Amino acid sequence: MTTAHIGGYPRIGGNRELKKATEAYWKGDIDREALETVGRELRLANWAAQRDAGLDLVSVGDFAFYDQVLDLSVTLGAVPARFTAEREVARGEVDLDTAFRMARGRAPSGEPAAACEMTKYFDTNYHYLVPELHAGQTFQLASSRLFDQVAEAHAAGHAVKVTLLGPLTWLWLGKAREEGLDRLSLLDSLLPVYGELLTSLAEQGVEWVQLDEPALVQELPQDWRQAYEAAYNVLQSAPVKVLLASYFGGLGENLSLAVGLPVDGLHIDLSRAPEQLEAVLDRLPAYKVLSVGAIDGRNVWRADLALLRERLASARMRLGKRLWVAPSCSLLHVPVDLAAETELDGELKSWLAFARQKLDEVVTLARLLDGRASDVDRERRDAATLALQARRDSTRLHRSEVANRVAAVSDADTRRRSPYATRAIAQRRALDLPLFPTTTIGSFPQTDEIRAARRAFKAGELSSEAYEGRMREEIAFAVARQEALGLDMPVHGEPERNDMVEYFGEQLDGYLFTRNGWVQSYGSRCVKPPVIVGDVSRPGAMTVRWSEFAQALTDKPMKGMLTGPVTMLQWAFVRDDQPRDITCRQIALALRDEVCDLEAAGIRAIQIDEPALREGLPLRQAEWQGYLAWAVECFQLSAAGVRDETQIHTHMCYSEFNDIIAAIAALDADVITIETSRSNMELLDAFQDFAYPNEIGPGVYDIHSPNIPEVDWMVALMEKAAERVPLERLWVNPDCGLKTRQWAEVEPALANMIEAAARLRRQHG
Repeated sequence: MTTAHIGGYPRIGGNRELKKATEAYWKGDIDREALETVGRELRLANWAAQRDAGLDLVSVGDFAFYDQVLDLSVTLGAVPARFTAEREVARGEVDLDTAFRMARGRAPSGEPAAACEMTKYFDTNYHYLVPELHAGQTFQLASSRLFDQVAEAHAAGHAVKVTLLGPLTWLWLGKAREEGLDRLSLLDSLLPVYGELLTSLAEQGVEWVQLDEPALVQELPQDWRQAYEAAYNVLQSAPVKVLLASYFGGLGENLSLAVGLPVDGLHIDLSRAPEQLEAVLDRLPAYKVLSVGAIDGRNVWRADLALLRERLASARMRLGKRLWVAPSCSLLHVPVDLAAETELDGELKSWLAFARQKLDEVVTLARLLDGRASDVDRERRDAATLALQARRDSTRLHRSEVANRVAAVSDADTRRRSPYATRAIAQRRALDLPLFPTTTIGSFPQTDEIRAARRAFKAGELSSEAYEGRMREEIAFAVARQEALGLDMPVHGEPERNDMVEYFGEQLDGYLFTRNGWVQSYGSRCVKPPVIVGDVSRPGAMTVRWSEFAQALTDKPMKGMLTGPVTMLQWAFVRDDQPRDITCRQIALALRDEVCDLEAAGIRAIQIDEPALREGLPLRQAEWQGYLAWAVECFQLSAAGVRDETQIHTHMCYSEFNDIIAAIAALDADVITIETSRSNMELLDAFQDFAYPNEIGPGVYDIHSPNIPEVDWMVALMEKAAERVPLERLWVNPDCGLKTRQWAEVEPALANMIEAAARLRRQHG
């Protein structure tokens, strides 16, 4: 019998219960016990959903109040000394508030401290807390939270498979705190703790543990490849069965390595790399399970169950009961339940599957392969076939005028009229900014009042005129606060925007939207990605009236705010019936029209955010050049239609830039703002080594922490920046937007930031 399982399930809850409870705990509105109760209820509900769908094993270890990588770091005792006493780690007493302080810098108990660095998990929009590594580091089991959850699942009567990040990928994702540290030098001290963890799980009655090693889908240095062999030779003595899981791509040159490791099973991603199946089947030892990630865990399109059954039939014949079926990766990356979308167009809804529906797809596929399909399974297969054929035949997807415009794009459309050096002179004359000009990334706090007005407007309880008036009041308030603080380049604050991608997608043709399609981005932060269904175009101006209104309130240059084409692509669920670069060019042309309209309306600075540019980079370097070529071209296409005097900004956050710095320079943005506060300006090394030619705003204010940055701290960060970048090309700004913060935090933080800029001007004249 084919085993049906998953590698993880969304933990936020169908109505974002986890987000609401966690934020209530941080605010002091509920106590720890109440928060733990919500977590326990969500876990039980998730396990019940998996059991009721017919899965053979439920997933334990995928739940976290903030981040699963952070939880593993805590479990392994990899807690930086600034967060807890050494004796607490040694006794296994690292508690939930310690994890929150690591993530946010602050928790209801304990002293505030600088939060750990956060960045994207491989090529997803999910953020993880980067493990901090140092020479001579020791590890020990420091939390019983995982074992408690296993006990919960067993008490509820479930057959359990524990899912954990594997030791090599955990080290791969970690960051050395001192220069020259070889992360692999810590492996010998790490493996015994993994062994102890696996043994403890076995003692609880766990038979299977899935160790996720997505690092295997990347090109690995030879010493890392050898480390895999050494590590799993050590771990094979643990009294559990290990399923080694790769995902987000094909194994490539690591295929023989992965197949040959001494584990009991291997999981591969057939959604991203279907071509690897035959090679794996040919090399798989006779005793090993093969788990095939046949259902796409990263996108929302309905699976073609009949086609998948046909493709996997030979694997079922060769492997028999050693064949397992699963999604390609954890379902963390898709919304919870399509059933909640009661207002979605029926035809469009029939093309989709969210996490709960993907459970059904996995189970039905397993039963189809076994020849034990029920009437319900056959109905699902046939319904999927009909829906997918209807999607292929639909006239709602393609528009000839959009295709013709993309085909007509020339090189001239992607080039500014003059080089940066010429533009900089024109912009200094037009904008009249001081040394170390101050600005923000765009958004200001989304208050309860703003959200209430938006809900009332969408529910029809507030007229369009009344809603517009409320948003203008919020814009006027934000501009007045910036004027009072003395910010050099203000923004309108974006009160009218629900999300930096969703807001624009709602005004573009080719997108569809859900009411409850939430996905976790980091911690309690959830986003609701739109779905790109068809050709994208702009029916009319999207932001111009808001920026015009804001500019009329100040004599300072108001910065217009847009989300860039690559980010609009990356942070949506993208259609899978045409190449991604074609879809991106369509978005770029729509944004180009908006940029030109903003300029015509008198907006002299326009920011086109591209935080997802690095995220979209293929995991294999051999594929980088092709991606970067069209990604850069799309940004250029969106920005290049303006005059020299108009200053183009872009923003990127939580990314390593060293390996793509040439592509970032090729964007030719006049100003780039980046995250550097958590990394202590380390990211600027890339811009120095490359001699980045344009202007840079290294973020000095960590907006993901409620801590108020001190003036001395920000001045010190900017002095470090001045060692790398000429003074006249430096800006002073936060590292990201401020929508998730409160005004009580934002105003003193920005006041300190502006004072830091003033001090720098006095020092450097």
